[in-house]
Amino acid sequence: MRERLPVWFQARCGVEPRTVGAVAIVLVVAVGFAGQQYWSARPQPVTAPAVIAPAPAPVPVSVPVSALAPVAASPGGPAPPGGARIVVDVGGKVREPGVRRLPAGSRVEDALAAAGGVRPGTDTTGLNRARVLVDGEQVLVGVPAQPQPPALALPGGGGGPTAGPLSLGSATVEQLDGLPGVGPVLARHIVDFRTARGGFRSVEELRQVNGIGERRFADLRRLVRP
Repeated sequence: MRERLPVWFQARCGVEPRTVGAVAIVLVVAVGFAGQQYWSARPQPVTAPAVIAPAPAPVPVSVPVSALAPVAASPGGPAPPGGARIVVDVGGKVREPGVRRLPAGSRVEDALAAAGGVRPGTDTTGLNRARVLVDGEQVLVGVPAQPQPPALALPGGGGGPTAGPLSLGSATVEQLDGLPGVGPVLARHIVDFRTARGGFRSVEELRQVNGIGERRFADLRRLVRP
């Protein structure tokens, strides 16, 4: 390139190879910088933000007042969840005699239904089917009343004779509480034991009740019966 320039220009400007190289480098850098600025200044695509729809307002639901009213359980009907239950012994002329667990407040009619009903031809005169049952009692159908054993005097003095041995299979907590040496807690233990075992098969099983030792059993054995 230097050789192509006129001699007078070469002598006037004093163009040297290093000068030409430096000028070329500056031009390259300037062109590169201009291209970078042009590239960065070009328009860029912009993504619009997503639109979040507001949550729908809850729709009010009207509930009839009758749906909120508590359902009263009829006597003898199914017990509500977690309701109390009683245990009764149904015997005599029924289709399926035995111990039955019924809702609290059940009546004699419910116990007969749980035992399969009364056998045909059975005389139920004098049987109050509407009577409310209590826990631990016995319901006998069509069975003549058994003669009471001779009266026994309770030990400890101060008390009159009783009507006879108390039935462990049908006595209530209050009746068991009346026995000598038996309080409310021990009476409840006896009823719980009877419920778990389905009754007493013999008086000797009374020894297995929590709280009854040999001495207390000796005092009670002639006052009770299975």
